[in-house]
Amino acid sequence: MNERHAPDILQTEEDLLSRLLDHIRSQSETVQLLRTDPSSSEEEHFRIMLVQTEVERVKFIVRSYLRTRLFKIEKFARFIMTSPEVQQRLSESETDHARRFARLTDQHFYHSVLQSLPDSQQTLDDQPPFVPPIVTEPDKSRAVFVHARQNCAPVRLPDGTALEMQKGHISLTPYSVVEQLIARGEVELV
Repeated sequence: MNERHAPDILQTEEDLLSRLLDHIRSQSETVQLLRTDPSSSEEEHFRIMLVQTEVERVKFIVRSYLRTRLFKIEKFARFIMTSPEVQQRLSESETDHARRFARLTDQHFYHSVLQSLPDSQQTLDDQPPFVPPIVTEPDKSRAVFVHARQNCAPVRLPDGTALEMQKGHISLTPYSVVEQLIARGEVELV
């Protein structure tokens, strides 16, 4: 849920994902063995179906998590390549994908448009005044709903007031205000 609702790319959960996929694989193998066992009763077959349904639900959640990360990586690929801090939050394969995607996007822009422009305008890194930047960055000022998992130290809102979140408290606040709390696991996005 945090990854889905955060405007920025969060730290990868590579170890958790690896353990989860191993567990799914072993559960799927066990289910297949038990389904082919002729000595199992109808009640056991019903339990096997429940386990198989739960395995499929977990697979759906894992796919959703990976799709969300892939979407963000492709959306912010050029930004990721310019920010070592963001690259540290990605797995090695995600960083490689961002690098390839940014390179392919740059090549596409160059061959379809930029090569036809004068030499001084053939770059994507220009920052003309009053024009939005070409490199898409996460909008950390976007408001998010946050649920406090524990009592949190007060955080300073953009208007200067302090927000104290007690365990179970739900707040609407800019992402930048709670970014560190999310990274430490003190709050979760809803």
